[in-house]
Amino acid sequence: MSTQILTMKEGVDLDQRVQGEHPRILLIDDEPDNVALLKLMFQSKGFDVSGASSGKEALRKIPDVKPNLIILDLMMPEMDGWQTYQQLRKISELPVIVVSAAQQTENVVKALQMGMDDYITKPFDQAEVVARVNCVLRRSGKKQKINRLGFSMIELVLDLDSQEIIYKGERVQLTGRMFEVLLVLARNAPRVMPYDDITKEIWGETSVSAHNRLKYLIYLLRQEFLRIDSTNPVIKNVDRVGYKLMTEN
Repeated sequence: MSTQILTMKEGVDLDQRVQGEHPRILLIDDEPDNVALLKLMFQSKGFDVSGASSGKEALRKIPDVKPNLIILDLMMPEMDGWQTYQQLRKISELPVIVVSAAQQTENVVKALQMGMDDYITKPFDQAEVVARVNCVLRRSGKKQKINRLGFSMIELVLDLDSQEIIYKGERVQLTGRMFEVLLVLARNAPRVMPYDDITKEIWGETSVSAHNRLKYLIYLLRQEFLRIDSTNPVIKNVDRVGYKLMTEN
């Protein structure tokens, strides 16, 4: 997706299922009012925006939203901004800007040392925030590519370039078809993918033969996962419906 900076046309709220064509920002903040205000601000400046109320929600949304940049709050319950950033770096190199009420110098230094792209303290000037976002987008390049899909709750990462997976810290090289099947499930997680939808996407048919090939590939995938962890099923068969990726333990 091409990143056009300083576009004048108003952006859209991606959480309303409206597809836009502007640079995309994912806002991570546990305060709904903050997310709502930031959405309005960025939309008015020509950005498409999506919000997440926690780090875990953000990590789940990244593959669907495909943001060009992330705005991250630090002070959040359960998984704070520091932990969220560490999990994010396991699946993506997306630029991250901290927007936080924490003004201590040590926080700013820590954030920059960890690799975050900028640090903005609250209260802030809207024009300055937008200018910094545009600056980071220019530095990161005009085109963003997500070459990994990750599910932190089950410690699974799919590398789209090498067609290998990282499961619980162990790298596994898959055959092309095995990876294609897993990728279909991952891109549609956590919903159930009907058998016919999977076989049609991979082989272009819904025949009995295609269903048998799918069943065998699922078996091989399960064997790879069970070899690493025999306690957690990663792929579930929903009888008479299809398969789904179990994205949470």
